[in-house]
Amino acid sequence: MEPQVLSELDADTAAGVHELLSAAAAADGAEPFSEQFLLNLRARGPRAGVTHLVVAGGGRAVAGYAQLDDGYAELAVHPDARRAGLGSALVTGLESRTASPHVWAHGDLPAAAALAGSRGYRRDRVLWQMRRPVAGPNAAPLPELQLPDGVTLRAFVPGRDDDEFLRVNNAAFEWHPEQGGWSGSELAARQAEEWFDAAGFLLATDPDGRLLGYHWTKVHPAAETDTGEPMGEVYVLGVDPAAHGRGLGKVLTLAGLHHLRERGLGTVLLYVEADNGAAVRVYERLGFTVYAADVNYARQVTPGPGRRHEASIV
Repeated sequence: MEPQVLSELDADTAAGVHELLSAAAAADGAEPFSEQFLLNLRARGPRAGVTHLVVAGGGRAVAGYAQLDDGYAELAVHPDARRAGLGSALVTGLESRTASPHVWAHGDLPAAAALAGSRGYRRDRVLWQMRRPVAGPNAAPLPELQLPDGVTLRAFVPGRDDDEFLRVNNAAFEWHPEQGGWSGSELAARQAEEWFDAAGFLLATDPDGRLLGYHWTKVHPAAETDTGEPMGEVYVLGVDPAAHGRGLGKVLTLAGLHHLRERGLGTVLLYVEADNGAAVRVYERLGFTVYAADVNYARQVTPGPGRRHEASIV
């Protein structure tokens, strides 16, 4: 039952992993892998810092799968192959690659908590998914959008705005293990995704055209949501630290909500670290409530900020 450790997946194995992930999502009511890990899974050729672990069982060539990306990991076991020790085997495989992996469990499911506890892992970080209706009978009215004096709002222009976005993003998320330290490759990978829409990538600039902050929105098609309806997302929102204190986080959030409602969407979701009090308060004041939670398990709990993809809106 020892996992096969690979630097890249061939087409058949990758297809088996996708089948496993679809089956796990249907059984659990939560997607087992997040965006970055899916991007790694779809990548052609090996990616620096990324390791794939595949375990067979129950007559399946891919009954369990784990991925390690620079110390962070996600894993899933096919519903038909559970309670046979495959999850524990994958964790053992992860530990053979890094002494103290940080493992994400989406949906805060009891089975994941039990596996983590049996291996000596504790809850390190909790990522909330918050939602807000923006249209329909249950939607509170959106506050009017009022831009601060001297601030202009416009759409991102690929190629022209790349460097300014990267400057602000990396300054806003300097502390962030996934969103900080971006280069052009991370931006290009997301621009290549089918969901990318420059019109929903909103930039706030000063009179000299310098970027102050941005709100990058995303639209999930109906086939990818648990409601069967398309849904908008506050994908990532950042403000240049030099522009903090001007209320731009709230302004940019509202701008994105208005944009997504105008696109005909009824609900908007976002992800935020549960202990990021400043961001949570902004979102609660704008009508967002907690819908679900993802948990990161680790043996050595992170001292201080070490947060996943979310907004930096102080």
